[in-house]
Amino acid sequence: MGDLELLLPGEADVLVRGLRCFQLREMGSGGWNQQHENLEKLNMQAILDATASQGEPIQELLVTHGKIPTLVEELIAVEMWKQKVFPVLCRLEDFKPQNTFPIYMVLHHEASIINLLETVFFHKVRRQPCPLASLGQGLAARGVVSVWEGHQRQNVSPPPAPQEVCESAEDTILDLVDYCHRKLTLLVAQSGHGGPPEEEESQYGNPMQELQKQAELMEFEIALKALSVLRYITDCVDSLSLSTLSRMLSTHNLPCLLVELLEHSPWSRQEGGKRQQFERGRWQTVSPSEQQKLSKLDGQVWIALYNLLLSPEARARYCLTSFAKGQLLKLRAFLTDTLLDQLPNLTDLQGFLDHLALTEAQPPKKDLVLEQIPEIWERIERENRGKWQAIAKHQLRHVFSPSEQELRLQARRWAETYRLDVLEAVAPEQPRCAYCNAEASKRCSRCQNEWYCCRECQVKHWEKHGKACVPAAQGDRAK
Repeated sequence: MGDLELLLPGEADVLVRGLRCFQLREMGSGGWNQQHENLEKLNMQAILDATASQGEPIQELLVTHGKIPTLVEELIAVEMWKQKVFPVLCRLEDFKPQNTFPIYMVLHHEASIINLLETVFFHKVRRQPCPLASLGQGLAARGVVSVWEGHQRQNVSPPPAPQEVCESAEDTILDLVDYCHRKLTLLVAQSGHGGPPEEEESQYGNPMQELQKQAELMEFEIALKALSVLRYITDCVDSLSLSTLSRMLSTHNLPCLLVELLEHSPWSRQEGGKRQQFERGRWQTVSPSEQQKLSKLDGQVWIALYNLLLSPEARARYCLTSFAKGQLLKLRAFLTDTLLDQLPNLTDLQGFLDHLALTEAQPPKKDLVLEQIPEIWERIERENRGKWQAIAKHQLRHVFSPSEQELRLQARRWAETYRLDVLEAVAPEQPRCAYCNAEASKRCSRCQNEWYCCRECQVKHWEKHGKACVPAAQGDRAK
């Protein structure tokens, strides 16, 4: 597991075995908070394992104990809570919390689960040779492909075959595909409004309004994680069930949706004459020398398209109607020599599109008479229909209005969970200056939370950072 270890193997096994599903009204409760902390620890340990490339104990435990369906159900439950209960809480006139962090943790729960699922699929998407093996040469350094090559170099036991994770998800793989489709549809819709807003200094006097703004920013990052998870599912397309394939290709027409994502590229924008990409939670300016390089997210879309259009099972079942043909042929404009140099296997996709241009469109058809459908979202909604306001009021009284003593105790538990040494170890790269985004080597000595490249940047950023720095430092002294 490497030099830094957050969980011992026995501890991880206990935490995984204890994972369970909670009802909407229980979210934010004591038992729910304990599971959220456990998930965060599992999440960070899984990232540490991936960084060290020394096996996947967390992923193995989740598969072995059959907890992937639990994660999927929790993911969809918290998504529904955010859509149905959270807006009611924001509208309650008698709800004026002194501290909104307990609610923020529920909002953040969705991000924690989708990140853990991304890590699980990331570790296990490669075992046997596949037509996309050479794609790794161009994208491994950018985090697009799996770390299987690292396992081969270190002579570590290979991870299970790709289909084992999807098989472990059982029928909930349909629910996960639907979840990813909802998030990608959100990305396409958001691209028409310039993508997510910048995280700016608070202009709201109402804490709940601030929380809504944070939730909006978080939703965009969750959607990007869902894109990665969907791409990893497409790596297993030849072993997916007929119902799952039909859901992806006929019900949702994912290839056409992916074309829309490439067209609009919501994770890229022009700002002040400069190109920016959304990476690591913020908009970052791309230098002229880097602008021709394929971004991680664009790479995920291209690989997903390759899988869905060129794998034998998918090609046999995808109905190329006139609409689908028109959408897919838009890809030809993107297949430049620069792109093909970075992803040589896309030459096969280019050949497929050239052939498609010469063929007649197919009439719409329905392969399945009886089709399995996802049931988690519908079941949770049916169980709680008409109860959204009652759930919100129950949580107002019993969950989101903690006493000062309860809040201090919970803050201490969060501090133990989010250990600074672990957070630094799972960071994707060198810390960046909070003011100018350059590589940073100096940290705020008072709160230890922000990084700076020089004293001048720290002084310029103090007007904004000071509002968070002073309370954080006082909280550390109080412990």
